[in-house]
Amino acid sequence: MKADKSDILTCLRNSEDYVSGQQLCDRLGVSRTAVWKVINQLKEEGYQIESVPSRGYRLVESPADAYSESEIVSRLHTKWAGQRLVFFESTGSTNPDAKGFAEEGAPHGTTVVADRQTAGRGRRGRSWESPAGKSIYFTIVIRPSFAPDKASMITLVMALSVAEAIHEVTGLHTGIKWPNDIVVNGKKVVGILTEMSMTPEMNEIQFLVAGVGVNVNQEGAEAFPEELRKTATSLKMESGQSIDRAKLLARILERFEEDYDVFAQALTLSALKERYETRLVGRNAVVRVLDPAGEYTGISRGVTDTGELIVERETGETVLVYAGEVSVRGLYGYV
Repeated sequence: MKADKSDILTCLRNSEDYVSGQQLCDRLGVSRTAVWKVINQLKEEGYQIESVPSRGYRLVESPADAYSESEIVSRLHTKWAGQRLVFFESTGSTNPDAKGFAEEGAPHGTTVVADRQTAGRGRRGRSWESPAGKSIYFTIVIRPSFAPDKASMITLVMALSVAEAIHEVTGLHTGIKWPNDIVVNGKKVVGILTEMSMTPEMNEIQFLVAGVGVNVNQEGAEAFPEELRKTATSLKMESGQSIDRAKLLARILERFEEDYDVFAQALTLSALKERYETRLVGRNAVVRVLDPAGEYTGISRGVTDTGELIVERETGETVLVYAGEVSVRGLYGYV
C-alpha cells in the first residue's frame, strides 16, 4: 500500500520527538519501504528530516514557503474545514472549481486551493491579480441547513475569521471594511467572494462557496496593476517579513470552522458581532454610501445582528445598508 505524504508529514509535525519507522507503519498501515520512499521524497522537496537508527525520523524544518496539498493538510487541526482539500498549481479560479466539486456531491468543508489563478474575479466581476508563489487563493464549500436569506452573513463570518487569523500569524492590525474587505494600514490585503447555488424550486440552498484571495508575499507596489497601487498592499509589504502561506491558510480554516459553528447555532451574528465591530473600519466616523439610487453621507454606527451596516444620516434618520450593489467608502478615499 502506498504511503501518503500528508499523513507522514502530519505524524512528524505533531510529534515532539522522533517517530520510529515502525510507528509510522502501524499508524498508516503501510510497509517500511513505503515510509522510506516518502521520507526520501520529502527530503528531495527540501524538508530537513533527521533519520537516526533505532530512534526514527524527526522533522527539523520545512522548506521556505512550502505550499502544497501535503504541507497544508499536515498543518490542519479541523473537524471539517479542509478535511477534503484539492490543490492546484494553477487554475482559472477556485470558485468555479469548488462549485463543480459541490455539484458532484463534495462534502461540507471541501476546500479548493490554488497557487496561481488565471481568471480570478472579485465583487462586481472585478479581476483579482493572481501571481504564483505570492498569495493565498482558496474556496470552501458550505452545505448549510438554513434559509437563503441567512446566506449573506457567511461573508461577514469569513471576513472576521480571516482578519483575526492574519493578526494571529503576522501580528499586523487588521481592519474590516464593511462587509468583507480586509485592510492593513488603510490598504486592501484580502478580497472575499461568496456565491450561492439554489435548489430548482429556489427555496433552499444547495450549497455556498466562499472564495478568499490574500495578498501575502508581494514585495512592492509594482506587483499590482496600476489602478490598484493606491489601495492594495500585501502582508509582507506591511510587516517587512515573509509570511508562511500554509501556516496562515491552516489558521484561517481553523478560525472559520470555529466561527461558522458559532454562527450556525444562532443563525445570526449576535455572538460574533462584538469581535467584528472592534475591527470595523470607519465605525463612528463619517462614511459615503454609494447607492445606485443616490449617494449620501452619514456616520457608521456598527452592524446589525444580521450584518447590515447601520448608518446615521445628517437628518438623524438611521438607515440599514445591505451588502450587494452598494459600496461604502471613507469620506476622503477607500477607507
